[in-house]
Amino acid sequence: MFTGIVQAKCEILAIEKKPGLNTLEVALPPALREGLEIGASVANNGVCLTVTQLADDRAFFDVMEETLAVTNLVGLRVGDKVNIERSLKFGTELGGHILSGHVHTQAQLVHLDISDSHYNMQLEVAEEWLKYIFYKGFIGINGCSLTVGEVKGNRFMLHLIPETLRLTNLEDYREGDRLNIEIDSQTQTIVDTVERVLAQRHQA
Repeated sequence: MFTGIVQAKCEILAIEKKPGLNTLEVALPPALREGLEIGASVANNGVCLTVTQLADDRAFFDVMEETLAVTNLVGLRVGDKVNIERSLKFGTELGGHILSGHVHTQAQLVHLDISDSHYNMQLEVAEEWLKYIFYKGFIGINGCSLTVGEVKGNRFMLHLIPETLRLTNLEDYREGDRLNIEIDSQTQTIVDTVERVLAQRHQA
């Protein structure tokens, strides 16, 4: 599990494409490298990946074909930066909301509204996911725990503060780019339960 509080944005040093998977080589700062072991879970842009190899200040991750098909890791290039968070440990302060590291879908960045006083992103998602996205609700965006802004049609807003932009890679995205989305698990459970109860009552 993860907290949705990004610990660093780290550079992709190399991408090795193999049959059925890509291997990412990611540069990690000393604080994130300390105590990290092969087999550990690390979120890359909100995707839970397993450390397969360690070398000096670098960690290697295999991204399977199925994961590439549903996340924005497929479009990574050498030099890009990914949001990194190591897995939650017992006793860690939970500053965001619980994320599993399993991306549900992607959202397209359709509009950026930037000024000296604000940085707003408008994202568009497939209609099937809208029932889980509520104004003021939680959502995971590229591994960041964020609060949903206004929702209109199949689009919703994110209002980002300077600290979020400084600590994450969200500022690197432009209109037309796609971001990883993880729906809040509690919201999903409540919505699905209510739907199921209403369906049963309708059938009775």
